[in-house]
Amino acid sequence: MATALSLRARALKALGRREHSRQELQAKLQPFAEDPDELNALLDELEKRGWLSEARFVEQLTTTRRRKFGAARIVHELREKGVSDDAISAVHTQLKAGEVEAARAAWKKKFGKLPATLQEKAKQARFLAGRGFPSEVVHQVLKGIDEHE
Repeated sequence: MATALSLRARALKALGRREHSRQELQAKLQPFAEDPDELNALLDELEKRGWLSEARFVEQLTTTRRRKFGAARIVHELREKGVSDDAISAVHTQLKAGEVEAARAAWKKKFGKLPATLQEKAKQARFLAGRGFPSEVVHQVLKGIDEHE
């Protein structure tokens, strides 16, 4: 029984710091669980009580990542963290809607001035593509900079 309390304490301490996906929390607690069934029961209980919430985790991660990254990169990270496809598809349309504004903000923070050469334009395009923005958004941002500045 002492293990269950310490496992619960570890879980609550981790959830107190930030939201976690079920897969993340399971991976963190796995080394301390003597029995895998005990860990699954604890995770089920935390979900039932609302302390472990996939919806809150998705909302937190997308809100923090949206400032810097495109939808493709955020969706990839959500998949890596074990978020269900239903939750991902629900947030994907929201991410796509604000993608141009997010790309423009990331570009402005990093560069803030128009590229003078083709090399600079390529560098800026690679930066945005590396952040997970699709090529059409990258082109729209780099083409539309003249109109917004």
